[in-house]
This record gives sequence, C-alpha cells and structure tokens, in this order.
Amino acid sequence: MLNKISQAFQIAKKEQRPALLTYTVAGDSTKKLSLEILKSISNYADILELGVPHNTPVADGSQIQTSAYRAIKNGIKINDIFEIVKQFKKSKNSKPIILMGYYNMIYQFGERNFLNKCKETKVDGLIVVDLPWPENKSFTKKCKKKSIYFIQLLSPTTTKQRLKKIIKDSHPMNYFISMLSTTGGKLKVSAKEILSNYNKIKKINPRKNVVIGFGITEKTIKSLKKADGLVVGSAICKEITNSIKKRQNPVTNVTNVVKRLKNKIV
Repeated sequence: MLNKISQAFQIAKKEQRPALLTYTVAGDSTKKLSLEILKSISNYADILELGVPHNTPVADGSQIQTSAYRAIKNGIKINDIFEIVKQFKKSKNSKPIILMGYYNMIYQFGERNFLNKCKETKVDGLIVVDLPWPENKSFTKKCKKKSIYFIQLLSPTTTKQRLKKIIKDSHPMNYFISMLSTTGGKLKVSAKEILSNYNKIKKINPRKNVVIGFGITEKTIKSLKKADGLVVGSAICKEITNSIKKRQNPVTNVTNVVKRLKNKIV
C-alpha cells in the first residue's frame, strides 16, 4: 500500500495545487493542546510535521525555539510524543505525520526500538536534521523496511553531483531548504531564485516530490505555489505564542492561519 505521504501529494496534484505542510512542536504548550491543534489543522493541511523539542535546536529560529522550550518546560518526553501521534491517528480526519528532530532522539531510544514505535503509532515519515547523506544510508534502509519515509534535506549550496547521489538514494519525498538561515528567517532570496534552484532539483528525478521550507509565510506562500509542497512552521509557532500571550484560544487562531495559507494556494 502506498505511503500516506505519497497519497497526500497525489490528492494535491489532482487538485492542481501544492501540498500544504505544517510544522508544530509536540507538546506545545501542553500535550492536550498539541493534539487538539493537530486535529483541527488537519482539516486544511495535507501533511503534518511534528517537531520533537530539543534544548539546543541548531536549525531552528526563535519562534520554534520558544515553542520547544514551552514543551520541554511542561515535561514532554519522547513516549508522550508517540502517544500524541497515536491519538491523532485515531481521529477521523487524520493526515500523514512526519516526526522532525535530531539524531539524539533516535540514539537514546535505540534505532530499532524507535522505528518499531514509529510503525506501531503510524508515523509516516522522519526528518533527522543532523543525520545527512551518506551517513544516513544504513538508517534510511531500516526506515524503508518499515515503510517509513526518510526525508533528505537539500540546500541551495548542495553541489549538483551530490544532489544526484542524494536523490538517487532518497525515498519519494525530499525537503529543499529555501535559503541559508535558521527557520523563520525573512526570505532573503526572491521566489524566482528559489524556484530556479527547486527546478534544478526536480529535473534530476521528476517523480520524486520536493517540498520547500524555511521563510514561508502568508505573504510569500503564493509566489511559490509551483512547488510540490510548501512547509510553514515558524508562522504557526508564532501564532501559538501570541495566542498564549493574549490569553486567546491557540487552536482557533492557529487553525485560522492554516486556513488562510490553504486559501492562498488553491
């Protein structure tokens, strides 16, 4: 059976639009709220990335770090995150889940145990920020055996030769980092330049889906809608922070942001 991530891209392509991927931090600001947000935004998002909070998140900008600190402060543990995924997958409108984090989360759990737990709770994909190709080759093979996509990260500075090798080894979805920055930075490069880099990647193997992430907001999303998928994270984490500050309901406010993002790409 086709992995749910590939199914989500097929649906988006039929509707002639990019897939919308959201990123939230697991356990922000509580386990209960985190699950409620996932359930609510899955009415509009196609694929949900769930971040595993880390106390030194090297690739994350201030918005995501704030979310991660809130979750850690509230005592979130890896088993709690699997529980959130498990509960979410029971909901009637559940969508594919990609766990995103650092290799430490896998190492502490043990690769075999971690992948077994992913399979058991119906995790569809993994992004491991600090496990690049070719170091990730043996782990990606283990993921494949469990029908879990391992998503490779590609950047604007990845050489063409290296890109070809990574894409040849990659599973059906790859993640293109739009610019050299942490998440949530302002788009320092034009949409035209991002799409030009993106198209070079797509030409290598048009059958593999490539999503664009980093710096995507309500203002910039429309200009990138030619991509297979677009990832929005910092704008969502920022909305959770603002809602908490204003003592408003984060579920309602975040859902409205995701709804507006979706409307801009349909």
